[in-house]
Amino acid sequence: MPRLRVAPRHQALVRRQYAARRRRVRPGAAQRRARRGLLFRWRLRLQQLGDFVSRLADAVEGRAPGRVQREGARQAAVAVVLSEGADPSLVLIRRKIRAGDPWSGQMAFPGGFQSDGSEALEDAARRETLEETGLDLRSLGRLRGTLDDASPRTPFLPPLVVRPHLFTVAAASPLHAGDEADAALWVPASQLFDPSRQTLFSLPMPDGVRQFPAITVGEHVVWGLTERILRQVADLAGL
Repeated sequence: MPRLRVAPRHQALVRRQYAARRRRVRPGAAQRRARRGLLFRWRLRLQQLGDFVSRLADAVEGRAPGRVQREGARQAAVAVVLSEGADPSLVLIRRKIRAGDPWSGQMAFPGGFQSDGSEALEDAARRETLEETGLDLRSLGRLRGTLDDASPRTPFLPPLVVRPHLFTVAAASPLHAGDEADAALWVPASQLFDPSRQTLFSLPMPDGVRQFPAITVGEHVVWGLTERILRQVADLAGL
């Protein structure tokens, strides 16, 4: 049988098509390797959650937290409430949408401003948590220490300094949203610190659209000061 010969230009076309097929396969393989690596790293994180509470408490109790000084800024306190046990969870609220409140509708830790100049910040955190979630930290919570102060980085928000206080409770008791919140929930740490839930939140601002690191939890998006405080928690716990 005579041998079939392929013209040089056809040979070049075949080589290009073969190379294109190989290029199309490679990204898929790379993506599979990346997913396997992400899954492996997350399994390591899940193993670390076994002693997450104790490691975080030890780190907070043994350090000097960073403090922010801003002239004319109001001081506020929030409670970072963490349940103990094999599946630790944190308390978050969704603030009600209210006119004049630049943080309305956002996911946040329970907290707020001091009722007067004589109220200690840790007491403000306890009081606001009781009002916003029904959780009584005076009887159920143990104050472990404070995290670094957090403050808005944009000039379009009122000057504010937030001091996060870390509390632990023995178990995740039922929550009831108060007058300033339309939701109060326990969110598992395994969800809040899951790398696959990290995303970006786009916000229109007077100088253009800006993007902020964020975390998706079901229908909720956690970003801004709350996301920054959660990053502190992850760093201190070694996640």
